[in-house]
Amino acid sequence: MTQKSTATDRYVSEFEAFDKSIDGAGPDWLRAIRRAAIERFQDVGLPTARKGNEPWKYTNVASIVGQTFSAAPAATVSREQIPTAVPSDDGWLTSVFVNGRYAPELSDPGSGLTAKSIHELVQSDGAGVQNDLGSLVGEGDGFALLNTAFFGDGAFIGNGPGSSAAKPLHIVYLSVAEGGPTVSYPRTLIVAAPQSRLSVIETYATIGDGVTFSDAVTEIVLQDGAQIDHYRLLVDNHDSFHVGQTKVKQGRDSSFESLAFEAGAALGRHDLAVRLDEPGAECSLNGLYVTSGKQHIDNYINIDHAAPHARSRLYYKGILDDASRAVFGGRVLVREGAIKTNSHQEDKNLLLSDAAEADSKPSLEIYADDVICGHGATAGAVTGDELFYMQSRGLDEDAARLLLVKGFASEILDRTKIDSLRTHLEELTLAALPRFQDQQTR
Repeated sequence: MTQKSTATDRYVSEFEAFDKSIDGAGPDWLRAIRRAAIERFQDVGLPTARKGNEPWKYTNVASIVGQTFSAAPAATVSREQIPTAVPSDDGWLTSVFVNGRYAPELSDPGSGLTAKSIHELVQSDGAGVQNDLGSLVGEGDGFALLNTAFFGDGAFIGNGPGSSAAKPLHIVYLSVAEGGPTVSYPRTLIVAAPQSRLSVIETYATIGDGVTFSDAVTEIVLQDGAQIDHYRLLVDNHDSFHVGQTKVKQGRDSSFESLAFEAGAALGRHDLAVRLDEPGAECSLNGLYVTSGKQHIDNYINIDHAAPHARSRLYYKGILDDASRAVFGGRVLVREGAIKTNSHQEDKNLLLSDAAEADSKPSLEIYADDVICGHGATAGAVTGDELFYMQSRGLDEDAARLLLVKGFASEILDRTKIDSLRTHLEELTLAALPRFQDQQTR
């Protein structure tokens, strides 16, 4: 029996036990979604194939598939622990989930928008989420199917037409690492009403030093004229695993700006897919990944230009040290009839070690005329000329390297519109690179 079939059978068996444990709980439509997901999972399994599996070509998930994870139990976290695990600010609204469960005692979602537990909504009538929950992720791959089958709770964010949230909302998913390897299935649904504006921070973090696995799905719907600033942070410990999918659908003249920051997890993977579904939609996708030790971070991004007169920008950067590895896959699809599309994607990597490796594969598929599209990718080390220039200004080599790394990261981090968050991310960038920690304390 192969590793894939063994894992598939194990998850199917666990689902039957899970389904039995919640017998009679929740509406019939949700039970049907869960059952359909696990049945589809039996067919596709997890992406372990090394051939004919292009989206996972450079990322081997054997370290996840080969482990048996138990469902993360209920756990208690104090308010004092949160600032030690994730960026925080008293001016932000918060929705905190611990091991996949909403923690109202740690949350302050405010009253200016609808920020609720999906579990609570589903247990009432589910009307607020039924139409959109699962509408974007669809069948997805094996990890997304497992999330749909097993998720117990998550965050629902919504607002009224024309509204503008005065404060950002921070959704915090905490995994408590204690006992054996555990798994949680965070689920997020964000629906921005017409002509509204939202700013959302979505953070995944670990408390403790054990092994956890978070299998996350986020769906974001922007109705006509809506604007969303979305920040996604991965700061799990270096023994944990994270696989996440974010699916975005944009209406007419909507605007989606995202910034992904990734410095945690032994193996981290994020699939981001944005569909520009109506004319005038635009997106700006930015990211910074920082790796050290033997970390492996993979970003797989798809932009679907399904309508004319839409604009997209994709700009990711990576800083890699030690024997770490980063993977970037960027695909832009311009469908037939999507004229006047304007799209550009770029990925740049800074290698601080000869043993570090960056694999980058941007691509374009264009089926329309009268478009402007381009892409590029680079990877390289700090050059001798750059160091010489900095040292000629009186800096020693270590200080020169530190400034060059800060400058490289700042091009992405300066796009953060929340000042306190930008400060946190600057600190986390350097904290993720052990070679610079002594210099930070001088």
